[in-house]
Amino acid sequence: MQNQQRTTEQWRQLDASHHLHPFTDTQSLNQQGARVMTRGEGIYLWDSDGNKIIDGMAGLWCVNIGYGRKELSDVAKRQMDELAFYNTFFKTTHPAVVELSHLLAQVTPAGYEHVFYTNSGSESVDTMIRMVRHYWDVQGKKDKKTLIGRWNGYHGSTIGGSSLGGMKYMHEQGDLPIPGMAHVEQPWWYKYGKDLSPDEFGVVAARWVEEKILEIGPEKVAAFVGEPIQGAGGVIIPPATYWPEVERICRKYDVLLVADEVICGFGRTGEWFGFEHFGFRPDIFTTAKGLSSGYLPIGAVFVGERVAQGLIAGGDFNHGFTYSGHPVASAVARANVELLRDEGIIDRVKHETGPYMQQRWRETFSQFEHVDDVRGVGLIQAFTLVKDKSKRELFPNFGDVGLMCRDIFFRNNLIMRACGDHIVASPPLVITKAEIDEMLGVAARCMETFERKLKESGLA
Repeated sequence: MQNQQRTTEQWRQLDASHHLHPFTDTQSLNQQGARVMTRGEGIYLWDSDGNKIIDGMAGLWCVNIGYGRKELSDVAKRQMDELAFYNTFFKTTHPAVVELSHLLAQVTPAGYEHVFYTNSGSESVDTMIRMVRHYWDVQGKKDKKTLIGRWNGYHGSTIGGSSLGGMKYMHEQGDLPIPGMAHVEQPWWYKYGKDLSPDEFGVVAARWVEEKILEIGPEKVAAFVGEPIQGAGGVIIPPATYWPEVERICRKYDVLLVADEVICGFGRTGEWFGFEHFGFRPDIFTTAKGLSSGYLPIGAVFVGERVAQGLIAGGDFNHGFTYSGHPVASAVARANVELLRDEGIIDRVKHETGPYMQQRWRETFSQFEHVDDVRGVGLIQAFTLVKDKSKRELFPNFGDVGLMCRDIFFRNNLIMRACGDHIVASPPLVITKAEIDEMLGVAARCMETFERKLKESGLA
């Protein structure tokens, strides 16, 4: 039986019989049945029942170029016909990965001339961990092993990435974190800022990094790693003072600074990379997602000159993947990056659609009784569901009302995500002003339903 002939129920039954989904209560999902997505175009998806859905999450923060770009599928076919696969081990390369590397060196700020390829953001983070530790070994500083992340930060779901990340519910499974990982509190002003101004709090939160370095010992700390904006943690946007102070601290103690750009990279903030928006320079930054707009799996670790030269002088770096720099993924990523550049998509996010989204986002959600901390940059934004915004009081059982809210959006054919009680969005970068209005019009109606149900349930 061909796929096109199956009914929604048949697909759901097959899915339940064989498919273990990520981050899922499988028993609960199988009882409910998965929603079957069948087609995409621009910012829209269609499911197997014919419902047209606004994808306010760009897939999983990644479909920056939007769905249905035939240019990318054409490139994939041409590359498959010419060279479907060859590895980059054993002193070999191929034109697709060479041309992608050259292009990436052009679109990144000066000083990031070297790139190592992976297949996902999680693999990029694990690669970075090994790079950082190997770099210090080469420098003769073999005790510099500990990496510092942040509580509620997310760095993927591999053993290394989930250990470095600060999601405690992930640490509970698999005996994590592994040794050599430390954490500091996240720079979430709304919860931790108390009577400080955001700028004052930004400096205080950065000093938590310094305190942790001194607690461990600078001679033992290899790197501090953070997302410019914490994505899966709920779009936690640090105050403007935070990252410059973190950079100063890392330089003071000779600790490498790493930016996890898997979500922010390739235009999400209106800059090519999130560190450009916040005004700091990492030694290494990790990417994936927007590199190919999700059309094929590929990630990349960008290595600054200091670390790159240390690695190059250190001989063999015994790390890599069968599909590092896969020719088809590389060709598609190159075409994607060229479209982001040549069509001015990132510039449009910075100067037009990003500012428009942020204005309309705040106008739409600030009016609701149980919404506060309405925030965003470029085309990544969020708000927090609160019990009493006059007191900055969160709901108990953080996450329960978030799931209730998210499900209302989903039933009304708008995909936004709940990260705890943070409701977040990151639509494709090609979204237009008219589509922003459409998206937020649906969202406002959903929030009216949510607040009504909140009162009916006695939670408000």
